Amino acid sequence: MKRLGTHLLALIVGAILTFGTLRVSSSQADPISVPPPQTENLGTFVAQRPALSRGSFVTAAIARTGPAVVRIDTARTVETRLPPMFEDPFFREFFGDRFFGQMPQERRVSGQGSGFIIDADGVILTNAHVVSGADEVNVTLQDGREFDATVLGSDPVTDLAVVKIKGASNLPVTPLGDSDRLEVGDWAIAVGSPGGLNNTVTLGIISTLDRPSSQVGIPDKRLNFLQTDAAINPGNSGGPLLNAAGEAIGINTAIRANATGIGFAIPINKAKELKDILASGEQVPHPYVGIEMRDITPELAKRSNDDPNSTFILPEVEGVLIWRILPDTPAAKSGLRRGDVIVEIDGRPVTTGLEIQNIVEESGIGQSLTFKVRRSNNSLSITVKPAQLSNR
Repeated sequence: MKRLGTHLLALIVGAILTFGTLRVSSSQADPISVPPPQTENLGTFVAQRPALSRGSFVTAAIARTGPAVVRIDTARTVETRLPPMFEDPFFREFFGDRFFGQMPQERRVSGQGSGFIIDADGVILTNAHVVSGADEVNVTLQDGREFDATVLGSDPVTDLAVVKIKGASNLPVTPLGDSDRLEVGDWAIAVGSPGGLNNTVTLGIISTLDRPSSQVGIPDKRLNFLQTDAAINPGNSGGPLLNAAGEAIGINTAIRANATGIGFAIPINKAKELKDILASGEQVPHPYVGIEMRDITPELAKRSNDDPNSTFILPEVEGVLIWRILPDTPAAKSGLRRGDVIVEIDGRPVTTGLEIQNIVEESGIGQSLTFKVRRSNNSLSITVKPAQLSNR
């Protein structure tokens, strides 16, 4: 009897445990309605239904900023150029001028990107390449409203542009964060309209800070980018990269074509620095001197000098080699020469082309800079006055 009682007790406890497990499993499997946590007293065993959260920091961030993210559709007219073979007199004689006269001389090209509203009257930040050359700009809000817009200012060197919605007011606004306070590993939320899929959200982290544009693969830009693994695709360009609080800390701009999970955004502090200049239609100042450069070390210089095919003797020092001087530029007018090695600018030692670019970018248009260079065995100081880059 004692053994039988033990078996009955085990069966009863087993039945209670099975019933509790079924109830927990049932509540977890419910895909439609998730009840609040409940506790059932089943004798000496307590089964608790876990709560499933419907929200996250991403949900809160998008609720705060999502309504201010827009889709930008553009159109522009481009001239149709005939293939060179059709310019051949033989073809023209064979087909006749009437045939060529019927061929369209212009065509309409459409484009698409993203942006985000930074002023309740409809001022939008986006990429310059999203609106480049556009003669028609249309903006679609998250709630489906559509507006015509105009480009107030654009700067291809930083790939930033400011667009203004026509006849709008009291619009949702994106809060702007501080990109200087970012750290590698911080959350990054990309929002935009990739492939025309409005209001698309992807999540990742900040992978790297201050990635030079030369490393990104777009050396014609003067920027240090934020790198992120949040998915960025064509159509995301110009949309915001958000932090966990829903503040814009970057502008989605580029992707690495031969890789996955490598995207780049313009730091928002650079946009804050230039947005008022762009909104006023003014030209953003970009000083330049007009040289192509190569970083050099004593070892690289010696290797070049030992090469019998070398065209000139390099100073065996650490600095930046002038590889080419562009014609009709401040550098050409200053007396700098190909083969000079720049070692200082205004008393600041330089060892990379990026350092020189930053020093020149920070200088003023027409402001004198003193370049200390090594030419063969001589040390020279040469004055260069940077000009406006876009004037070339």
